[in-house]
Amino acid sequence: MITATNLTLRAGEFVLHDVSFAIEQGEYVVLMGRTGCGKTTLLEAICGLKPVEEGTIHLDGRDVTHAKPAARGIGYVPQDLAIFSAMPVAKQIGFALHIRKWPQDDIDHRVHELAELLGIKHLLDRTPQGLSGGEQQRVALGRALSFRPRVLCLDEPLSALDADTRDSMYHLLKTVHEHEGVTALHVTHNQDEADRLASRVFRVENGAVREVNVNTAPRMPSHE
Repeated sequence: MITATNLTLRAGEFVLHDVSFAIEQGEYVVLMGRTGCGKTTLLEAICGLKPVEEGTIHLDGRDVTHAKPAARGIGYVPQDLAIFSAMPVAKQIGFALHIRKWPQDDIDHRVHELAELLGIKHLLDRTPQGLSGGEQQRVALGRALSFRPRVLCLDEPLSALDADTRDSMYHLLKTVHEHEGVTALHVTHNQDEADRLASRVFRVENGAVREVNVNTAPRMPSHE
């Protein structure tokens, strides 16, 4: 569960003020808004990558407002994926588990479990060079899920994909969400993503956050 209460966040001259919302355990929530509206700033604050000026953030009832990112236990897929260019896929997925000092047998089991789920078993010995955009997204998703986080945050995860690959990723994200039982917060400006994935939709607009009906949210211009 994610609970934000009366948050004030600042990015340069831009301010989000008095933001409050709650996401229940196991929900798939999409956070929408135009480019530059502050939705990524809000996501990064939840992950511990942006400071909070006022207010609180709770994860599963625990106050993490000023906790370091690693202490929050959030799986995070940034927009640029942040994949290690020279590291084989298997090690990418197992990276967080090595840091957490999991036994090697448990790491191997989890890596293969996720590779099966994500359809990338044939890529485990490959490096990211030469992988398609969809394949790289699956690797980044596997790395974020490796340590079994209760919360998964995704920043524009499908924005760089072509239509056919995006369609397959919709199905994969639904499958992963159900299989892992994770609470997901997915940032996008794409209405189709909200329609296909969200159990609830929040919109960032004019420095505030409000919930909108998933079936009646206003559609945004396709160029944004």
